[in-house]
Amino acid sequence: MAERTGCVTSVDALSIKEPDFIVIGGGIGGLVIANRLSEDADKKVLLIEAGANRMGDLKIDTVGMLSTLYGDPDYDWDYMTEPQTHVNGRQIPHPRGKVLGGSSAINFGANVYPSKANLEGWKALGNEGWDAAGLAPYFRKYSRFTPPSAETKKLLSIDYINEELHGKDGPLPVTIPDVYGPFQELWSKTLDKLGWCNSDDPIEGEKLGTFACGLTIDAETKTRGYAASAYYTPDVAKRPNLQVLTETFVEKILTKNADGTVVATGVKVQTKDGTHHEILAKHEVILSAGAIQSPQILELSGIGQKSLLEKHGIPVVVDSPNVGENLQDHAISAPCFEIADGQISADIMRDPNIVQAALEQYMTTKTGPLVGIPISVTMLPPVDHNGRISQDDIAKLTSQYADDANLPLWQKKQYEVLRKQILGPKEAVAYAMMLPLQLNFSPGRTEMKDLLAPTDPKNYITIMVVNNHPFSRGICHIRSADPKDKPILDPRYLSHPMDLEILARQTQYVETIIKTEPFASLLKPTGRLPAGKAATNLDAAKEIVKERLLTTFHPTGTCAMMPKGIGGVVDTKLKVYGTKNLRVVDASIFPMETLGNIQATVYAVAEKAADIIKEDWKSRV
Repeated sequence: MAERTGCVTSVDALSIKEPDFIVIGGGIGGLVIANRLSEDADKKVLLIEAGANRMGDLKIDTVGMLSTLYGDPDYDWDYMTEPQTHVNGRQIPHPRGKVLGGSSAINFGANVYPSKANLEGWKALGNEGWDAAGLAPYFRKYSRFTPPSAETKKLLSIDYINEELHGKDGPLPVTIPDVYGPFQELWSKTLDKLGWCNSDDPIEGEKLGTFACGLTIDAETKTRGYAASAYYTPDVAKRPNLQVLTETFVEKILTKNADGTVVATGVKVQTKDGTHHEILAKHEVILSAGAIQSPQILELSGIGQKSLLEKHGIPVVVDSPNVGENLQDHAISAPCFEIADGQISADIMRDPNIVQAALEQYMTTKTGPLVGIPISVTMLPPVDHNGRISQDDIAKLTSQYADDANLPLWQKKQYEVLRKQILGPKEAVAYAMMLPLQLNFSPGRTEMKDLLAPTDPKNYITIMVVNNHPFSRGICHIRSADPKDKPILDPRYLSHPMDLEILARQTQYVETIIKTEPFASLLKPTGRLPAGKAATNLDAAKEIVKERLLTTFHPTGTCAMMPKGIGGVVDTKLKVYGTKNLRVVDASIFPMETLGNIQATVYAVAEKAADIIKEDWKSRV
């Protein structure tokens, strides 16, 4: 493992005894904040992470080995949803990174930008300054884009990249590596044939059609770029005013009441040796534990729904009814299709000899299937088996399912934004994404290790359709007052009928894709999972969605940035309402889910948050 000067595992080893800022969580949000605040040598910053510092770990650095991380308690919190009422009672796995770097250390590395409409929607909910223009500079600030090779450009027909719009000097590498083959080539040609030729660079914020997904992989070393490798480099670790305390579990945020305002004074932690400590902060506590653990820590600290806190015997510090509410996630319908004889998918990695050969190839030449997961993405408007659905039919569908006079005000306002986005002519309501491997589901509880294991002896690909704009809203709340007790994670997938209507129609469209040449030639006509089931009509498609529903692991919204009067938890400076100096900086502050993979937006949000915090303290000098 890579040693870092300022990284310790015990409170006694800390050289910074009284930090100005305590940052809870060493994922994207926390590491960006700690890095940027410690640029000021006069500010002392302490970042606390529950997981270990595993920088330099081959299994993390090698993106193609990500399946070995899931379910392993050294790397993964390994959450599981409650049984999902509208998904045949199934439980869906939810991996979360339990290392320095957070979930950016264990994800697929996709770097997908939100749409302009997504961010204009944030502004419409009362978040001035958080629109597309307000965030645009930060998408460039975090990233360092390397264009694809001439061979990959030709293979995937990439002619839409505007390099001037991309980051050139940011800490996080982004590229489109040479990991693509016939499936990705013919996917692009087939979707072009169906009318989804893309002419816009996705970073511009308006996109329909096919594009090659940028991956957070270093173009030179072919290793994963993630929050730790990008924002906690050896030079950053040498800063005397920054320390990182790993393998240390934050149990609660300490507070006091000062003149009627709640002040965060520090944190109570448990270190790896089991001892408990209190660490005080001079200026602020910044919570960056993610959309599952940030609301949990707030509630354990007495900030949340009064009735819930009282139920668990936790003294109420701030009655904040919407902590842990508004949980949103991208649900997936994931049918699999058997590939034709002579074709190859990642299912061949069931053979240990092939795995060993791939590892040797990667270690010696930095090439081959372990460099990264080739992801083909096509952003789609509302479609069904006949293609694009008319505006009139979309309007009827939203009127039928999205009008509810009994909704709380915050949800009414969000649904107004959602309806506008779905009706937008260049807004993708969903996306089709091809993965070159099979996914296996259990009727009840599906574990990640089983999901990704190629247990069916045949070879498949998966064509997933992802709901970009979910209407369903779930919850994430403490299960008890025990900090080590995993919270109740209930996304309530498909609880809003509009989500099922969208996903089922998109699943019908997958049938059109697989029957269209040249892609059809890569598949066997009848081989599929679930076996013998095709989305031949809307009802059949709905059953496939329920049987094959998965998540992209993009939980957001549980500490939403919205006005307090409509259910917000934090304001536009990311301060928790009712507190003087407690902020939240992670995906939990998203008021609404953005399209595609969310890590790009989390990096941008954290970069903007760092500037906001710096400006706040600059004005106090």
